Amino acid sequence: MQDISLLSQANPRREDIEAPALRCATTMKFLPISLLILALATATAFAYDPSPLQDFCVAINDPKVFVNGKFCKDPKQVTAEDFLFKGLRYPGNIANPLGSKVTPAFVDQFPGINTLGISMARIDFAPGGLNPPHTHPRGTEILVVAEGTLLVGFVTSNQLNNTFFTKVLYKGDVFVFPIGLIHFQLNIGKTPALAFAALSSQNPGVITIANAVFGSKPPISPDVLTKAFQVDKKVVDYLQAQFWYDN
Repeated sequence: MQDISLLSQANPRREDIEAPALRCATTMKFLPISLLILALATATAFAYDPSPLQDFCVAINDPKVFVNGKFCKDPKQVTAEDFLFKGLRYPGNIANPLGSKVTPAFVDQFPGINTLGISMARIDFAPGGLNPPHTHPRGTEILVVAEGTLLVGFVTSNQLNNTFFTKVLYKGDVFVFPIGLIHFQLNIGKTPALAFAALSSQNPGVITIANAVFGSKPPISPDVLTKAFQVDKKVVDYLQAQFWYDN
């Protein structure tokens, strides 16, 4: 038996040689496809905003033409002023029902960031002021507290059971809100608060949840909202009759 075993090892069967080779050939056959899929996935992940094809593209508005993005100013006419935005110097007017004011530095206010994939915002809060639940459909937000104390949080998608993540932030603290998720900031201090946000898109968009649901134009049918929120129609009528302030 030992001689037979030694003979078998010395003279391996043809199928024992061909099987690994076949598996290797099959793997190599699908490797280019796998690499292509990986490349496409990577490109998609990094191409939420269009990549710049030149050093800069200072935006100009043409009211007669609508495009997915902005037209570029002639580079020969661009000056340092195009890359400067002074709007975040000044406190926003917080004398409103929400007690907060967002001052955006998106591409519409700051043409110099066109194609650069970034934007900013200043958020001023009165004591008890709220930046109400909202989403940015095209950008992740990272927030830093400059003054005051804020309660912040976001809610995950249905897939993760609408989990609520929340923290109290103090001066100098930083918190990130993932793209597209509903989030808010509330000043829980006794003094005014100030925060600055950076976003991963030149035009991240803003959807304020209450405004969109109860203040849409034309209004959403009460039949839809009463069933969705499981409340009486009088409640929906009351909410739709309110003035939904856009901060």
